[in-house]
Amino acid sequence: MIAHLRGQILSKTPNTVVIECGGVGYELAISVTTYTELAEPGAPASLHVYTHVREDALLLFGFAELTEKRLFEKLLAVSGIGPKLAITVLSGISAERLAGAIRSGDHATLTRIPGIGKKTAERVVLELKDKLDDVASSVPGGAVVAPSLSALAEDVLSALINLGYPRPVAQKAVQAAGSDPSVAGDFEHLFRAAMSAVR
Repeated sequence: MIAHLRGQILSKTPNTVVIECGGVGYELAISVTTYTELAEPGAPASLHVYTHVREDALLLFGFAELTEKRLFEKLLAVSGIGPKLAITVLSGISAERLAGAIRSGDHATLTRIPGIGKKTAERVVLELKDKLDDVASSVPGGAVVAPSLSALAEDVLSALINLGYPRPVAQKAVQAAGSDPSVAGDFEHLFRAAMSAVR
């Protein structure tokens, strides 16, 4: 069972990466979140790995963060969710926000994730609500710690999502752009800086 890989990135796309370890290239399915964490081809990478064995295939799923892998494994325990849907879910929302939505029973947030309908969202909350203690760091009362955005930054984030960018990618770009005080107070300047960061 492969649990971890460290090697050189040969190629990457938003949903797969090939890592060379000891002369062997391993192809792993990844989330968009992990894709944004990885460096460019030729650079070293270290990924936590989930190995999925079927009669006709051996599939590897890679995660930049252990939190994301643990949440992936929790999702697999829910009836009706297989590894491909689980990795799609993690591409549509950050691990911290997903854990927060499950803990609070936020069905509206869950049903906005591609591949998750009303019934699946209800099952996820019912089966995982009390099983996420080891998944994401939380403050007393169970609220998940996540970077807070100003109202202006939330507007820019919403605009990027409406343009088709996945939420984790858009959020990271807005946070990066917002660290520059010269653009943080103006929608147009912040939007342009975020667009540059997301490309």
